Amino acid sequence: MDQASTTPGSDNLPRLLTILHREGARSRAQLTADTGLNRSTIASLVAALTEAGLAVEHDPAQTRRVGRPSPVVSASSDVVAITVNPEVDAVRLAAVGLDLTVRARATVDLDTPPTPQQVADIVARTVAEWRSADLSDARLVGVGLAVPGLVSGTGVVANAPHLGWVDEPLAELVAGSSGLPARVGNDASLGALAEHRFGSGAGRSDVVYLNGGPSGIGGGIITDGRLLRGVSGFSGEFGHIVTPFTAPADRRTDTGAFEDELRAPAPAPAAKHDEADERARRRRILAATIATAVSILDTGVVVLGGTLAPLLGDGREAQELRDEIAAQCIRPNDPAFAVLPAALADDRLFIGAAELAFADLLADDALLP
Repeated sequence: MDQASTTPGSDNLPRLLTILHREGARSRAQLTADTGLNRSTIASLVAALTEAGLAVEHDPAQTRRVGRPSPVVSASSDVVAITVNPEVDAVRLAAVGLDLTVRARATVDLDTPPTPQQVADIVARTVAEWRSADLSDARLVGVGLAVPGLVSGTGVVANAPHLGWVDEPLAELVAGSSGLPARVGNDASLGALAEHRFGSGAGRSDVVYLNGGPSGIGGGIITDGRLLRGVSGFSGEFGHIVTPFTAPADRRTDTGAFEDELRAPAPAPAAKHDEADERARRRRILAATIATAVSILDTGVVVLGGTLAPLLGDGREAQELRDEIAAQCIRPNDPAFAVLPAALADDRLFIGAAELAFADLLADDALLP
């Protein structure tokens, strides 16, 4: 018999906790089936997790089945990550439980982009406020920051042009001010991770995520179930791709970059470029850029978040965009290919940033340095 199925090893604790975190509440019987471990091992692991305050065991729901129903186990909502998204106009924060419950939210509006030290001070102040109120019973495990810029490793923001940051040790500043361990990631990459694990990309091994926001357009790539970082950790900067225009008249900027073209104002007189014409132009640019990404990465699903999601449209309009993308790809008739809106809405960056903060707890080698 396999040793892991008879002895609760240390590796099995984060493994079991990860299942509860990602899959939601499970009965002991389901955990036994999920892991291949025997019932007594599962009982010992669950006891260890509940004793550590990482999981909670509930009475099972009443059923008509014969026999004693198996207790239900869930990750604890009292184990909390502080998540932060600094933008050009605000710093947004949320407290995310290990069970993905969002326990608190806050937005600090700003007239100018924040400095790294301002972000650190806002985090410290908000954490102190939450500890005396909403999170008085919580165990805070760390801070995850989703930043619109290039991130080196998990601590230094190499370049966030819209914020005016270069080589800023943001994790160090936040850890120093809050007293909590901190990690930093690119916002769109963390959005990709969240949508892959919990949203529209769930169950897919390869996902491309594109996000539009106040700081421009970014993206993230999941390949073979893992977040693609690149040599320097800067992969996914789709906003800088030069658009392969299918209609040359659509080009309005010198750079021709995807991000710049979607932001470019309509030329005067405005009457000749009504809202419908402008939307059609933006959709052509979006389709051509997605087709480029699909042709390079051979991905099965593209998820659109933020300001890009409305360009997808519903029903017939969404199918037309998909057909336009497919017509520019080498596999035009792949029935499995999909373009979907982000499912996690405004929580996608918070949930992705929480994964950074939970990485040590879950022994998540996809996010650990």
